[in-house]
Amino acid sequence: MKPRRSVLYMPGANARAMEKAKRLSNDTIIFDLEDAVSPDAKALARDQVRSALAAGGYGYRELIVRCNGLDTPWGEADIEAFAASEAAALLFPKIESQLQVQNILAKVDAAGGKMPIWLMIETPMGVLDLREFADNDRVEVLVMGTSDLVKELRATHVEDRFNLDYALQQCVLCARLLGKEILDGVHLDFKNLESFRAICVRGRAMGFDGKTLIHPTQVDIANEIFGFSNQDIAHAEAVLDVWRSALAEGKGVAVLDGQLIENLHAAEAERTMAFAAAVAQRQP
Repeated sequence: MKPRRSVLYMPGANARAMEKAKRLSNDTIIFDLEDAVSPDAKALARDQVRSALAAGGYGYRELIVRCNGLDTPWGEADIEAFAASEAAALLFPKIESQLQVQNILAKVDAAGGKMPIWLMIETPMGVLDLREFADNDRVEVLVMGTSDLVKELRATHVEDRFNLDYALQQCVLCARLLGKEILDGVHLDFKNLESFRAICVRGRAMGFDGKTLIHPTQVDIANEIFGFSNQDIAHAEAVLDVWRSALAEGKGVAVLDGQLIENLHAAEAERTMAFAAAVAQRQP
């Protein structure tokens, strides 16, 4: 299990920011070659990310590279640079079809890599056709691109994002059906940590596995909301204790604090314990 509570975008053209990321407590870093990099800095960003990956020093953090799309002048060069790199996966923007996924995988394989890919869902077609094109063993994680989705919908940015509920829930449903992890989109008002916390709580309740971030100040809140507290872990341990005792006695249900415990509760408790163990074994 790979905890992905906090997934921080780092502009590939900003070498200082990428160095600072070695001292943050986020789970994952996305080195961004796309939206956060101007056209005249694309080559510089590519070279700097390649150097950062080769130098290492990021500890337990999962390292992802967001490439430019294959419909841009930079996409193929990005894949060639990172398909066989130290990155854990490559992330691709505005995915809408099986053909795009197949073309990306063909390019990655031709460049000498067999790594997984992550897909950004940022358009109406991407949301509505997600079940079709995400059903591929090499697709590991789905990432909501809520900023672009708002624009594509001709919607507006509102604090509680009620206008995105259908799209977000549709994507979470597809992710669960296909066995993929899914990350919520970024919160642009990064100085407003109160609204950020509220959005994280809603995203966690909706079923998202973690949150993509644009600023280091958001990391601790994302880790808290998308993680498990000591109380959660203690409850999971208690659930497994009574469940195992019930199984040993040949029973199909157990009782904890007046609540029925069934196999689905035990499965969730096991996931909680595995998540907590994965976090605990990391070294800063």
